[in-house]
Amino acid sequence: MLTLSYPGGPLKGQIQLTGSKSIANRALIIRALTEEHFPIHRLAAADDTVRLERLLASTDKVLDAGPAGTTFRFLTGYLSRRPGHQVLTGSQRMKERPIGILVDALRTLGAEIEYTENESYPPLRIGQSRLDATHELTIAADTSSQYISSLLMLAPTLPKGLRLTLEGEIVSVPYIKMTLSLMQYFGVAHEWEGQTIVVPPQAYQAKEFTVEADWSAASYYYSLAALATEGADIQVDGLFAESVQGDSVVAKLYERFGVQSTFNSTGVHITKAAGTPAPEFFEQDFVECPDIAQTLMATCAGLGVQGLYSGLQTLFIKETDRVKAMKTEMGKLGIALYKIPAKMSGKSGIQYFGQEGKATFTDTPPEFATYHDHRMAMAMAPLALLSPLRIADPEVVGKSYPDFYTDLEKLGILSTAE
Repeated sequence: MLTLSYPGGPLKGQIQLTGSKSIANRALIIRALTEEHFPIHRLAAADDTVRLERLLASTDKVLDAGPAGTTFRFLTGYLSRRPGHQVLTGSQRMKERPIGILVDALRTLGAEIEYTENESYPPLRIGQSRLDATHELTIAADTSSQYISSLLMLAPTLPKGLRLTLEGEIVSVPYIKMTLSLMQYFGVAHEWEGQTIVVPPQAYQAKEFTVEADWSAASYYYSLAALATEGADIQVDGLFAESVQGDSVVAKLYERFGVQSTFNSTGVHITKAAGTPAPEFFEQDFVECPDIAQTLMATCAGLGVQGLYSGLQTLFIKETDRVKAMKTEMGKLGIALYKIPAKMSGKSGIQYFGQEGKATFTDTPPEFATYHDHRMAMAMAPLALLSPLRIADPEVVGKSYPDFYTDLEKLGILSTAE
């Protein structure tokens, strides 16, 4: 248990953010698929990235991805090209997260993959194969971008490359673009017309690479700035103005809360003037940036902003059901998060969620559960600017941002372990 509190005053400080887990993990898989080794600088310190790097170097027959979804999905594809047979397993929660869509796609290509426990769920027994049964695949466009990225990164190594058609509405365009951008950096060309991505057979080129800082992690500092009633002046280093990360939209979104971003040679300068009023209403489709949805929900809760959200469908199958978890935890502050009846969406078929209320604190600090989900801990933490609060299982942040609480202390946010 960790208690967070803030003594008051303007929020000031400088943070050096960890590298992006999403970028780092993709770079590691590409390096593993490249004949010549190359250096990757500023690798994320996140548990998921550390675990992926270790598993890629391991010769063990059983590889445990733990709770790391990206690591598991990327390895599922990669191990289909690796000599020998390996069993890929994970935590109990990982064994409850479906993997069937990716396995079916790889089997269509000719992969040798077996389920060792329950059909369509981890663990998997994976053997090496040429993946030459076909070079054409169709996959649901609203599936996890990690499935799509796993296939795309393999694509140039296949005998005939890959022609991947995304069927339906594409829900994770920024993450797909991130993957293709990194592949292009390492010399792999592609064509994307309509719903089809074509990657011819070709070789990755070894090239020195530096990982950009994580915009998802930056979102918590934007939330802090928005919640800082006496103003904020925060320098966050490691971020690029031109980013391949979809979550970089967070800078634009927080302009609605009076938070300004100025890019400089080392990162971004985040400011908010004291006394800046909060908006009365915030509406956002998170389909292209789901990882910052919890952050914005918590910000709206702290400021009493009415919210209307869509594009949350991928949050139901993350480390936890994040929408349900946010409903429960924000409910402890008197916040209502609710599903809007489908009939209110008309013929669009879009699922909306509404949020109402302003966070109410008592003399007893609220205790927030984290559900083994790093983003639950980090999304709720900025509310400590308003009143002391307690975070259960605080170490869960190690999954993506192990220095989170240390960095909060650089801004004057105190943490007391119990």
